Amino acid sequence: MAEVKYLSEHYDKKEYRTLEGYKKHGGYEMLAKALKMQPQQIIDEVKASGLRGRGGAGFPTGAKWGFLPNNGEPRYLLCNADESEPGTFKDRVMMEKAPHQLIEGMLISAFAVKSHKAYIYIRGEYMGPAAILEEAIREAKAAGLIGKNIMGSGFDCDLDLYLGAGAYICGEETGLISSLEGYKGQPKLKPPFPAVQGYLRKPTIVNNVETLAAVVNIVRDGGAGYRKYGTEKSAGTKLFSISGNVNKPGTYEVPLGYKLMDLINNECGGLKPGRKLKAFVPGGSSAPVLNAAECQNATLDYECMTQLGSMLGSGAIIVIDDSNCMVDTLSTITHFYHHESCGQCTPCREGTGWIEKIVHGIIHGHGKPGDVDLLLKISDNMKGRTICALSDAAALPVLSFVTKFRDEFEYFIQEKRSKVKGTQIYAQMHH
Repeated sequence: MAEVKYLSEHYDKKEYRTLEGYKKHGGYEMLAKALKMQPQQIIDEVKASGLRGRGGAGFPTGAKWGFLPNNGEPRYLLCNADESEPGTFKDRVMMEKAPHQLIEGMLISAFAVKSHKAYIYIRGEYMGPAAILEEAIREAKAAGLIGKNIMGSGFDCDLDLYLGAGAYICGEETGLISSLEGYKGQPKLKPPFPAVQGYLRKPTIVNNVETLAAVVNIVRDGGAGYRKYGTEKSAGTKLFSISGNVNKPGTYEVPLGYKLMDLINNECGGLKPGRKLKAFVPGGSSAPVLNAAECQNATLDYECMTQLGSMLGSGAIIVIDDSNCMVDTLSTITHFYHHESCGQCTPCREGTGWIEKIVHGIIHGHGKPGDVDLLLKISDNMKGRTICALSDAAALPVLSFVTKFRDEFEYFIQEKRSKVKGTQIYAQMHH
């Protein structure tokens, strides 16, 4: 099975981003169908579909919805469109090509979880997609699809767009909620989980763009229909963002369980001529790197990636070939996490700066013999000791890069130059 256009079926049609064009292809028919169902029926179908959160954690969506307490308090539905994991751009594609698909999925989900107020929290750098969404929300409001008594069903739901200010940490759900409330975007300790006490201390569901868009297809095809694709534990299709050393980078939708090498060779047109696969990052920059041997039989699903000691994450695949220096690549990653740490927890605030400093030192010819072990020790101490996962996101790449490509780090420290790029790396680094 190759690429499947299940969610992305009409993404090639420019008209699909307008209300009129979207309706031409069955747009908002599933909202009408859902509004005639019982909210619990929709939740049951989502549970039956096996849909798992597409933002990175892969938590079962229906189960998450089931955590809402029945305490009569207002409920909120938040769409996490703060796509800031390096290497990830599939949500951007979805918002640009099919803004109404997201809105329809949100309205159905809001009805299912009995929420009358929904927000899309979009990252500050996404000016283009934000403008497209603004226009789509305006169209939907004008058509009576958002607001009071939607489609004469008696269901009211308001939906607004909220622009972040470019902080990676606001992609973490409690950090996103803090930012939406007007506070500093810092993660909070869980429990209480957002489903119990989230936005304005009220029960809140936070789902990713792709997760919410998939709800439209689940209402259309039922949970069983959605399971046509994917594996028993990783159901459905997934959009993958592929970047790095392939001939055709981009966003591709394939069933979960698809072979990684098929995606690289078939959809992405293989590696650049004369190049050999060296490694790949399967789920955005925070996922541990896998080497060429691990790539050969890897399948793109949550289980396989966990078995390999990495994670599917947001489905951002970064392909690394034999022309890349792993020390150089890691220095980019460590710089990012140091820059994006919110500074709330000591292991993360201090650790991210420390590992960046060491890797940076190695690249600039100041590496010391004990640096490799020191990197491993610091990273080990950063894991699982902080409020959110940013500390782990910074530590896991370091642990995997250094463990799997230790020779490159030791060579760089000893020879003061890259094993792969010789001395040309300096010229690149002095910017």
